[in-house]
Amino acid sequence: MIKAVQQFMLGTVLNNEEQTRETLRAMKKAGYEGIELCGFMIHPMGMMVRLLTQAAGMPVGKGGNLDWHSLVKESGLQVVSLHLDLGTLERDIKAAAEEARFFGAKYIVITGMYRFDYGSETSVRDLADRLNRAGKALKAHGIQLLYHNHNCELRFVNETQRAYNILIEETDPEYVNFEFDSYWFAEGGADALCWMKRLGSRMKLWHINDRGSRVAGASMTPILKTDSMELGTGNMPLDELMEQAKAAGCEAVILESHRNWIDKSPIKSFQLSAKYLNERV
Repeated sequence: MIKAVQQFMLGTVLNNEEQTRETLRAMKKAGYEGIELCGFMIHPMGMMVRLLTQAAGMPVGKGGNLDWHSLVKESGLQVVSLHLDLGTLERDIKAAAEEARFFGAKYIVITGMYRFDYGSETSVRDLADRLNRAGKALKAHGIQLLYHNHNCELRFVNETQRAYNILIEETDPEYVNFEFDSYWFAEGGADALCWMKRLGSRMKLWHINDRGSRVAGASMTPILKTDSMELGTGNMPLDELMEQAKAAGCEAVILESHRNWIDKSPIKSFQLSAKYLNERV
């Protein structure tokens, strides 16, 4: 299993070429072998996308102005996959596949649907159909399609099925598989291990994070506000999840957190998480 970091986590330390080189060197030194790229972070970013991302508390830096192909090649890191939105993929399947191959990635990952009603059975079934069609077209170009969850897929679309049930049941494993994010399902109140077992070998990649708090409760209450944590410092059953990922033949474990880092440093954060990963992978 390859150990990797999601580019989205690194936005604040990708502001110029030299800083990016230092960040990638630090990843390699910590024990990571790969990186997962975001389509909108390897190209110049529109102002609206930048503002919306910053408003969500996830600064993306200025990495879109850099030569990512040269930087990754120089670092010795492997590109595990490329994250894209479904609309971009559907507009030009061939171009998306060529870019993935350019980086040596075998997977394109759909990262979730914005302004999408995950409580609508009709909409979710339509999404499964769109994924099947996109995955079939990608396969013709030698690239595999994965779907990445957040917590919205846990919404019920009818009396017995959640949106994620529909996406699993109505996508064809020949064309569509999954990058499972255990943090988001835990944040949504679900049993991540059960869902990993449900996916089985269809879970090709795993987004890992821990969950807890390093902030004490407010003066009026001791109740803690949970957030992302470095691996092994929170309360998720990571060892059990790791064993299931290995049993399922998961190809890469990919660290991603957006905030709550030690000293506000994503580098210090991924270095501490690497200690946990290096002992188990």
